[in-house]
Amino acid sequence: MDIILAGSIAYDYLMKFPGRFAEHILPEKLNSISLSFLVESMVRLRGGIAPNIAYNLALLGGKSRLLAAVGEDFEDYRAWLHSHGIDTSLVRVVPGVNTASFFANTDRDNNQIASFYPGAMTFAAELSLYDLEGKDPELVVISPNEPLAMRRCVQECQELFIPYFYDPSQQIVRMEGEDLRKGVEGARALFVNDYEYSLIQKATGMSQKDILDHVQFLVVTLGEKGTAIFTSEETLEIPIVPTAKIVDPTGVGDAFRGGFLYGYSRGWDLPFCGRLGALSATYCLEANGPQGHYYTFKEYVTRFREHFEDGGLLDVK
Repeated sequence: MDIILAGSIAYDYLMKFPGRFAEHILPEKLNSISLSFLVESMVRLRGGIAPNIAYNLALLGGKSRLLAAVGEDFEDYRAWLHSHGIDTSLVRVVPGVNTASFFANTDRDNNQIASFYPGAMTFAAELSLYDLEGKDPELVVISPNEPLAMRRCVQECQELFIPYFYDPSQQIVRMEGEDLRKGVEGARALFVNDYEYSLIQKATGMSQKDILDHVQFLVVTLGEKGTAIFTSEETLEIPIVPTAKIVDPTGVGDAFRGGFLYGYSRGWDLPFCGRLGALSATYCLEANGPQGHYYTFKEYVTRFREHFEDGGLLDVK
């Protein structure tokens, strides 16, 4: 399946706070918060929603193309992506600016406080699916990006009759309710976590039934409670895969999407896709950063079969 991943490409600056954020937030002072956390470590890692998904898809042998805008500092990152078989031919380098940056501080309970600097991502709205050469892609994943770029991608997918997964997540708070509603109404599927699901319902005024009247399925990740996949006919509960250790939650949702997409691109059913996503998410949780984990396909299959049945589907990569 020819998949285009439209979304941010960024460098992640990940920090660790050895305490608990909650112990320093005063409920009676929420209207005038002034906090500074002395962190014990910081690393600079490759990130961004689109390549995070692409990396997890590539680990399983899946292919995708990135559609994004980056800065002059991208070349080392591009080489890394190429080494894992990820196509960056649609990535536009913007002269004179830096690639977007994500700053995340994680406490001992794995709660996060984060900020995002868009940098070159600001120019993503200039990218168009109409400029693609050859056949249209079979699927576009519209993930967090410059809001105008997300709106344009939704509009063009609908005009060109290209199926798309809608994954607005972190950008829900930056987008107008009408744009979010339009994105949902034309999507094949909606991907959110449980908190984002509440936000998108509030912003759009859409109930779960309203959403399922438009999408084929709805995926809601629930952290340690697993994942719920909703269709108009049933609710599927996907458990987590137990972790050997918890290192960093950054990118876990992206890893889930990469695993899910691998199964979906092979035409496998939703429960099986969800289980693939669950294992990919666990691998990510056990490593530092969204692309810090690695496994062979054989290792992945062995671990998968410790928790789920596959009926031989994974015998052929």
